[in-house]
Amino acid sequence: MARLLMKALDRAGFPPALASEIRTLDKAGDAEVQQRIKEQSLEAASRLITHSRRLAADQRPCLWFTYHVYYKAPDWIGPAVADALHIPYVIAEGSRAAKRAQGPWALNHQGAEAALDRADVILVMTAHDRAALETARPSHQALIDLPPFLDVQEWPEAAPLPRDDFEPRLLTVAMMRDGDKLASYRLLAAALNNVRLQPWTLDIVGDGEARGKVISLFAPFGPRVRFHGQVENKAHLRALYEQADLFVWPAVNEAYGMVLLEAQRFGCPVVAGAYGGVASVVEHETTGLLTDPGDTAAFADALRTLLFDEDRRKRLALSARRFVAEERGLDHAALRLRAALTPLLAKVEA
Repeated sequence: MARLLMKALDRAGFPPALASEIRTLDKAGDAEVQQRIKEQSLEAASRLITHSRRLAADQRPCLWFTYHVYYKAPDWIGPAVADALHIPYVIAEGSRAAKRAQGPWALNHQGAEAALDRADVILVMTAHDRAALETARPSHQALIDLPPFLDVQEWPEAAPLPRDDFEPRLLTVAMMRDGDKLASYRLLAAALNNVRLQPWTLDIVGDGEARGKVISLFAPFGPRVRFHGQVENKAHLRALYEQADLFVWPAVNEAYGMVLLEAQRFGCPVVAGAYGGVASVVEHETTGLLTDPGDTAAFADALRTLLFDEDRRKRLALSARRFVAEERGLDHAALRLRAALTPLLAKVEA
């Protein structure tokens, strides 16, 4: 998504320059690591400020843009630079988590909240994030919707994969990691066991340290489940999307899931768990079916419904392709960015 945002900014007429490669992410909740990252970030901010002030006025940054600010990955640099240079500060995909104010991520939480409070504009990617952002929104701040999107042109054409069966083909594309990903695989295996008497096959694209556990989960299904490993070739992945009849993923604790958009882009309707922002990328009963988070029986029922109804699958497929093409492409995102940022830049120029 960060790369897509840079593309969209460029297309909107605001060519971005990458200002820092410091990673503020702390997955473990280590206070010492967080303090060290804060110090490194503030030192980087100081260097950027000094450098920018030495530039001619027309070469200085006119806006600071940060992607994905939350309690595990605060932005210590952007607010400092924006304040020193008197330029607007914008965050795309910010989220608040009040329950993290205490505990192992307390310092990161403090930094994230300060950045979110400072932002002139937060580009909101999901309705799930918006609720908390609205509650804590400072009076000077605008919240503007920028739903997740794709560059539909970056996927090369793909030759159709041969099919010699008439069973519905299911597809999953996900890394094989312990934690939420493995929990999703477990839920999917359990749901498929509930529809084992129906005809279907499943293709799984993905790899990771939990591969052995995932293979064990699906071993009872034998040759009905095919493992493709990690597929780097976009043409081949596109072919897998295009040949699939349903994309299936329980999406345990997913922020939203780019693969869900990718599947719809190629006419593959989705069955997913309605965690987090998933409902912001899948339109329930229009481009797929969403089920209550963690509900194995409901997920199996949604699968069963669509496995039996080919006509409905085809209607969902058409709607899914149209949804991404018309509402979630790079041009659409660029227009939203232009509308959001142009007023901020006009204030700077004034």
